[in-house]
Amino acid sequence: MSLRRLDDIEALILAVERGSLTAAATALGSTPSAVSRAISRLEQRLGVQLLRRSTRSLGLTEAGQRYLEQSRHAFALLDDAERTLQGQRERLAGRVRISAPTTYGHHRLPLRLRDFAARHPQVEIELSIGNRNVDLVAEGFDIAIRAGELPDSGLVARPLEDATFRLVAAPAYLQAHGVPADLRALAAHRCLAFVMPSTGRVMPWLLREDDRDVDWTPSATLKVADDPLGLVALARAGAGICQTYEFIVADDLRRGDLVEVLPQTRGRTRGFSLLYAPHRQLSGAARALIEALTSTASREALLPGE
Repeated sequence: MSLRRLDDIEALILAVERGSLTAAATALGSTPSAVSRAISRLEQRLGVQLLRRSTRSLGLTEAGQRYLEQSRHAFALLDDAERTLQGQRERLAGRVRISAPTTYGHHRLPLRLRDFAARHPQVEIELSIGNRNVDLVAEGFDIAIRAGELPDSGLVARPLEDATFRLVAAPAYLQAHGVPADLRALAAHRCLAFVMPSTGRVMPWLLREDDRDVDWTPSATLKVADDPLGLVALARAGAGICQTYEFIVADDLRRGDLVEVLPQTRGRTRGFSLLYAPHRQLSGAARALIEALTSTASREALLPGE
């Protein structure tokens, strides 16, 4: 295999991962036209179309997705071979792309990624924070973090934690509207609801009542879509009562900025999992980050609640 062919494959990988020919050219120190010619040479040599090009975006064909996946595998093997020969396995390098929801991305990952980056300064971590379920392979992500029950996607799932829920409100709201004593009283309060993007319906609150699980759907006039952290911001402002993860409001509760409501309904949890594709050859940096995140979560699970 010629060096030019390897350069052409690298141009394809970067164009897809960076999202444009211009971004790939910047990473390679080249020009968009040169990157385009490199991909065209690949397509001509293989006899198939790899990319669908438009003025605004790039999209992989089915053949392109298979080729990209196997090419990444090959490049990862080359990286591992170089580290082995150079005796640099302990000095990890490379880029790791990780997708996380806003709840976990803002409140769980920062300290963990800070510690990992301090130990491995040559690893470049690209964290994408959002509440869209990305396609790991097609979009070039190494790792994704997701909450709740996972569909049978064929991805490897490693548990991170079971996050406890709390009902919370600002002291000013409770002073103005009273403190509910039970679920019947809660129904008369201003409840802040999250609209699930997949269904357009209000997400039920996961509660406990009389030692049984209760999925309770709040009747709300103030709803949040897309980002559940908006519920917490509204609760802090005194707009009503919301349900959220304990790790998000632990500091608010300690400071008294928020107060727990109906603590007897506490006890339900939702799991967070780390996902990656089993058929991709993960780089040493990605494997190390997976182990760091899952081992950190396991240690924290043994500690007292925050």
